[in-house]
Amino acid sequence: MADYEKLTGQMALQLAAPHTWVASIGPALFAILFCRMEGYFLQVWQEIFLLVSCIFLQSSVNTFNDYIDFIKGTDGIEDCLEEKDAVLLHHHLSPRQVISLGICYLFFGVILGVLASLPAGYLPLGIGCIGLFAILCYSGGPFPISYLPIGEIVSGFAMGALIPLGIVACSDGGLQFQVILYALPFVIGIAFIMLTNNSCDIEKDKLAKRCTLAVLLGRKRSKKIYQGLLVLWGISIVFLSARSLEFFSCISIFFLVLARHKIGYLWKSSLLAQDRIEQMKNIVLANIIINGGYLLAMASYILVELILA
Repeated sequence: MADYEKLTGQMALQLAAPHTWVASIGPALFAILFCRMEGYFLQVWQEIFLLVSCIFLQSSVNTFNDYIDFIKGTDGIEDCLEEKDAVLLHHHLSPRQVISLGICYLFFGVILGVLASLPAGYLPLGIGCIGLFAILCYSGGPFPISYLPIGEIVSGFAMGALIPLGIVACSDGGLQFQVILYALPFVIGIAFIMLTNNSCDIEKDKLAKRCTLAVLLGRKRSKKIYQGLLVLWGISIVFLSARSLEFFSCISIFFLVLARHKIGYLWKSSLLAQDRIEQMKNIVLANIIINGGYLLAMASYILVELILA
């Protein structure tokens, strides 16, 4: 019998990959603020449950992805230099323990999401089921989404759009499609993270027989899409902020300017494997600054409205 290491709390947290939680926390906070701006009522306990649910669900995705990539031999020590990005490569863990951990994250995420959705009926549960299907199919199944050229689109839509749509549905049990428009910066930001990762992994993904969008297009054309998304991201922040936040749009614009060095780095990014870690750090920081400024502008708008009411 293999002498496996004990799965510690630190390892469990590393498998959950907190440095990636911006992709779930951002859309969830946006949806909560959107509800407050537009008068859709959510109780505080629902807001907390939904936010934590999104974190648990993303943690489950991260854990399953690491496990499947390890089993398939997709990752190697030479590809993932940091322990937090490759726990299974740096520690001899029992596959059963890792799968059980992923299931636990998934279980708690689903339970919290269901409890928060119950007051609004079946619609938010249906939206949650679509998101759950995307989670299970992203790395698993006969045709994993992560192996197809739609990974960026599915990730961006499932996290950036479905999370807000589902959370807003928890308030009144209805579909408020306008939330998807205002969530566009989060859709783009999350798709950007995936495109960065996949563009840096083109050579590795080819060996693993993955047909990601970056593999399909090649690095040169991927970079053109990359730069186009960067422009669209900035335009969406300015336009949507000006449309809905009035004077407070200046906060979003200020943070967009504040992120100019990150934007410049990303614009000139090589998207080469040897620069992957630095590029991933910059795209995550860009998400925090740019979309964080958007959230701060929304929060400021709500606060002033409350003071003046």
